[in-house]
Amino acid sequence: MRPSGRNLGDIRPISIETGAMRHAEGSCVIRMGETEVLCSASIEDRTPPFLRNTGLGWVTAEYGMLPRATTTRNRREAASGKQTGRTVEIQRLIGRSLRAGIDRSALGERQITIDCDVLNADGGTRCAAITGGWVALRLAVDKLLKAGDIASDPITDHVAAVSCGIYAGQPVIDLDYAEDSEAGADGNFVLTGRGRLIEVQMSAEGASFSRAQMEALLDGAEAATQGLVAAQKAAL
Repeated sequence: MRPSGRNLGDIRPISIETGAMRHAEGSCVIRMGETEVLCSASIEDRTPPFLRNTGLGWVTAEYGMLPRATTTRNRREAASGKQTGRTVEIQRLIGRSLRAGIDRSALGERQITIDCDVLNADGGTRCAAITGGWVALRLAVDKLLKAGDIASDPITDHVAAVSCGIYAGQPVIDLDYAEDSEAGADGNFVLTGRGRLIEVQMSAEGASFSRAQMEALLDGAEAATQGLVAAQKAAL
């Protein structure tokens, strides 16, 4: 039995509230159980130097956790003058994932930055950031389309992510902190709305896992993604 009482393949209750920030071109707060992430999209009419004069746009991300998003206060990374390796890895994952669902040539030479700030952490923050970040991106692109700044929709598909792991010997989907902290193996699946894989992260934390368990997690992630995409559609 999972601590939350959920079945093995059940995701936590999810809600996505758009319009969370007044000035951002797109924004939302995504809630997955007790995890809450504020996602905002900002459009700039420039690209990184390596993309100048290529006709290609860029989507990137920044990720951070508020000091009291967790049970004890974390020091702000700005106070130490550098980001942790974990933060850098997560924001690169978010950026890679969202770029996989966009036609950069249709976006044109502009950059959209997705800021993901964790308000409350209870496991799966990077996955919530990807799922909510896509909604913020969608809203920002809609503004470009409405203004006539781009001729066609550059977004090719939904992008969503869900955590997974082996808890008490069982493959489970959408780990909360109680499960994540005890999991023998944990990971993350990033998929498109059509069920195509963007990224798979999986590692043993204390015990190896079998191919059959891995396939069970993939099956569960595919099913969970449909629920996440449905929540994205409902929010929009």
